Amino acid sequence: MTTSTPALQAPSGPPSGRVGAAPVRRRPGGLERRRARAALGFLAPALLVLVVFVVWPMLSSAWISLTDAGLINAGEFVGLENYRDLGDDERFHGALVNTLVYAAVTTPVSVVLALALAVVLDRAIRGREFFRTALFLPFVASLSITSIAWSFLFDPQVGAVIAWLDAVGVPTGNGLRDPALAMPAVMVVGIWRNVGFFMVMFLAGLQSVPRDVLEAARVDGAGAWRRFWHVTLPLLSNTTMFVTIIAVIFAFQAFDQMYVMTGGGPFFRTEPLVMLVYARGFEDYDMGSATAISWVLVAIVLAVSLLQLGWFRRREVRY
Repeated sequence: MTTSTPALQAPSGPPSGRVGAAPVRRRPGGLERRRARAALGFLAPALLVLVVFVVWPMLSSAWISLTDAGLINAGEFVGLENYRDLGDDERFHGALVNTLVYAAVTTPVSVVLALALAVVLDRAIRGREFFRTALFLPFVASLSITSIAWSFLFDPQVGAVIAWLDAVGVPTGNGLRDPALAMPAVMVVGIWRNVGFFMVMFLAGLQSVPRDVLEAARVDGAGAWRRFWHVTLPLLSNTTMFVTIIAVIFAFQAFDQMYVMTGGGPFFRTEPLVMLVYARGFEDYDMGSATAISWVLVAIVLAVSLLQLGWFRRREVRY
């Protein structure tokens, strides 16, 4: 008698070669999208502040420049009439010339002087920290208060600067009331205030100059001047570009020392565009003309900055 062996049944479960459940597949780009949403969430508060306090006011001022708005009334749309009127405005022409002259003098003088001071104070000399602090202090001090002090220094009766100029035979006339002295005086104050700030930026740039490159140039026989001209200065091209652009912006925004020291006089010889914007808007109550002048100033600063940026980029030397 034979007995039959029951057939073996295949075990239930996943097929051979597969252990456990199938892996969950994530949609391509899901991680990137989550990161982008997280980044946007962190940026949202800053973007909101930028839109509310920068973008919206700029758009509003652009619209006001196309109207005849006053200080409190909205005004009516007049198109480009405010801009066309500037072509025949002699006071605007004078303020534009004053601004360009001020920027053309103070920008190169401030940058060159700041670079020279940075090179000197980058060395290990006695009192280095004191001189750095003393030169930077005018930038953080109140310009209105320091301008009052400078006004006394240029006073024809008690001013020390006037006495020194008279001692060396330089004619001073009536001090800040003299058209020949007023603009140079406010230029001196502008340079005195900003040179310390630019010096600090140059000092930061000098820290990035590789010392081994300077040492190699010295070993090759290059003197101090050749090392500076052919090694240090090219490697400071990015810093010089940034400082020069900032100096131009500062020069076109000059207002405080001129308003306090001269009030734009004598005969509007020291009135810059920013002061003219203030006068048109808050003295003449002509906000349309004031905002039009503001946008002309923005266009000039943007054009000059782009020209500087292109000029430096063509001569940029990367280490």
